[in-house]
Amino acid sequence: MPDPSTSPHYVFDAYGTLFDVHAAALRHKEAIGPAWQELSRVWRAKHLEYTWVHALSQRPATFWDLAERSLDHALAAIGISMSGGVRQGLLAAYRTMDVYPEVVSVLSALKLRGARLAILSNGDPDMLEDAVRAANLADSIEVLLSVSAAGIFKPAPQTYRLATHRFGCSPADISFQSSNRWDIAGAKAFGFRCVWINRSGAADEYPDLAPDRVLGDLTGLL
Repeated sequence: MPDPSTSPHYVFDAYGTLFDVHAAALRHKEAIGPAWQELSRVWRAKHLEYTWVHALSQRPATFWDLAERSLDHALAAIGISMSGGVRQGLLAAYRTMDVYPEVVSVLSALKLRGARLAILSNGDPDMLEDAVRAANLADSIEVLLSVSAAGIFKPAPQTYRLATHRFGCSPADISFQSSNRWDIAGAKAFGFRCVWINRSGAADEYPDLAPDRVLGDLTGLL
């Protein structure tokens, strides 16, 4: 059995990296209508914006409350009217998002190699538990780290410190994977080795906080 003190440490962002953030709207696209993709895009963008505003203004909020508020904003901004049942269905689907196709096999392979795997996410603890359970990732993910323990959202340094504290290691001992370029920038500033999972082929930014590797999906980790 590998020595835990010397095993590689892989820490993953959750939403957009492991879980498809547009899966909730996809499941309900018939009820939403032709604008379902735009709704999902605005919902996601506003959700992230709300976390940054609350972090900088030092006004505590749960990730779930901000998910609800950002969905309501997206509905109003696009001008979509839907029943309360569809809205609740979207929110329920947000808690059990589909994972990307390669996620289960890659995480299983890393675990078999002796790696220690964790999720570090803005998500609330119960949200992460629901998502991991629904995706059957519990056997691979050793630790679920929610920024709620730090009292602030990413990319504040104290959120990344949750991982080094939990594993008892230095930042350079952790490989951090995220699909969010701003998250990679924050993690790089903290000292992690960073892998940007650029699923959408987005243009690079933050040149002074460059990732160590850029991959189109997680398979390159193997």
